[in-house]
Amino acid sequence: MTNDNNAAMKTPVQALEDRRRQQGDSVAMVQPLGGDQVRRYTWNEVADEAYRMAAYLKAEGIQAGDRVALVSKNCAEWIIADLAIWVAGGVSVPLYPTLLADSVRLILEHSESKLLFVGKLDDWDMMKDGVPEGVKQVAFSLAPDEVRGKVPVWTDIVAKQEPLAEAASPGPDDLATIIYTSGTTGVPKGVMHQYKSMSAVGAKVIQVYNLEPSDRMISYLPLSHVAERAAVEMALLYVGNTVYFAESLDTFGEDIKRAKPTLFFAVPRIWSKFYQKASEALPPKKLNTLLKIPLLNKVIKKKVLGAMGLDECRVALSGAAPLSTDIISWFNKMDLEILEVYGMTENFGWSHTTEQGDQQIGWVGTPNDGVECRIGEAGEVEVRSVANMSGYYKQADLTAEVLTEDGWLKTGDVGEIDGRGRLRITGRIKEIFKTEKGKYVAPAPIENRLASQPGVELACVIGANMAQPIALLNLTPEEQEKLSKGTEKEHFTQSLNALLEKVNSQIDAHERLNALVVCKTPWTVENGLITPTLKLKRNEIEKYYDADLPTWAASRGVIWEQ
Repeated sequence: MTNDNNAAMKTPVQALEDRRRQQGDSVAMVQPLGGDQVRRYTWNEVADEAYRMAAYLKAEGIQAGDRVALVSKNCAEWIIADLAIWVAGGVSVPLYPTLLADSVRLILEHSESKLLFVGKLDDWDMMKDGVPEGVKQVAFSLAPDEVRGKVPVWTDIVAKQEPLAEAASPGPDDLATIIYTSGTTGVPKGVMHQYKSMSAVGAKVIQVYNLEPSDRMISYLPLSHVAERAAVEMALLYVGNTVYFAESLDTFGEDIKRAKPTLFFAVPRIWSKFYQKASEALPPKKLNTLLKIPLLNKVIKKKVLGAMGLDECRVALSGAAPLSTDIISWFNKMDLEILEVYGMTENFGWSHTTEQGDQQIGWVGTPNDGVECRIGEAGEVEVRSVANMSGYYKQADLTAEVLTEDGWLKTGDVGEIDGRGRLRITGRIKEIFKTEKGKYVAPAPIENRLASQPGVELACVIGANMAQPIALLNLTPEEQEKLSKGTEKEHFTQSLNALLEKVNSQIDAHERLNALVVCKTPWTVENGLITPTLKLKRNEIEKYYDADLPTWAASRGVIWEQ
């Protein structure tokens, strides 16, 4: 086993052994079980269950290098199962818990997974037909009753199985996991990460924000996504802090208040929801007035953040897409500095970080320890680090398109670097479109401005071969509820017209929007218009509205889809 001075080469399993030795009786994870009930897992219990499940996997014929898949919403057994796969010498293959049967089958067959852990799911019926014959299954404790009644159950296995005597000891270049991308542009690709990716991120993430075992996090974004895996799972193992799990979207408010996270990572859509709800409860003008009163200033800030469960948060992070400057500025007024970070599945989320006190709004910070960054052809951001993937599984041709022979990863993002080495992402190469005037438009920064408007959930800017771009909008469920009562539409239309005028005054002439279209169909994972990580599937959205686009492109102002 490596020692703490050589932490960069420590595998997640070796990190687990350190946690058991150093913090055995400390609480590692807190799992809600419904109502006020929770289960607190100590490090001793985490390690014991991981080694028992690893022994079961070996008994079921899992050998070194075999792929074992997991499909579940976040829960303690997800992380313990991941560890068990590695203890047994296998390769973990996480699946999003919202995939349809066809995608489940594609991934399980492509990865040649031998066994599938089935966990906490909202709709197993839409997935179950995708499990190929011959793939064994194990049910988590919180799996649907239908699954628990048909296959071996986690609690029964760990109660009867003796722990594996000795963990596998893979090298840094051995394959640890295959993470299938969420597929904004087509068929998911299997991103291969070796143990050295995880070792490097696990060891280095501690230093970036001075993480301590006393820190608390809440896990609610999919663990099948690299951001949560790096920020939550690796930090948990290499730092030894406590992770609380969210039970459901309906209970998220209570879950986060239970956790009172000291470190909180969110995608822009979550920060936008926080901002919009706070603005509805305390309009910005009224808030600004109250903040000017010295005796009320601190009280108001604590109350506003406390309502979000963030009154003890010392590190707030945002990633996966740009965050509106309006939202960042608003949280700055609350003395909560949201730091934008940058990374992708292909580099295990390890690329750029904004350091506290060095925030430049609109920029994603400087390269992390061990990361090199340069701007390549057509302004494309390229990065090189030990956390870069080894390639796409069974897709050498696609690997060659994004990984150079000397190890540079072509990110697909367009960006620029300032004199201090900070990076700004200005768009995606595949998303930038050309209007009929021959002018290029990057949609993401414009969408950002639109999505900060109260009542707007998502915005998609479209304009290829149009005279001027237009934006399609999806409204929040709360706003839709208000509008259904029939009294708010005129007022909301006025606010959208004001938004259109404001945004157009902030962007170049060729980018200005002719119209905002309020779409009546919600964009969801289930109808294929957004990914499981809440990113727009632009091609699918354009296809969905293809028949209406010419009419909308010739219109002006605010349009309500009929």
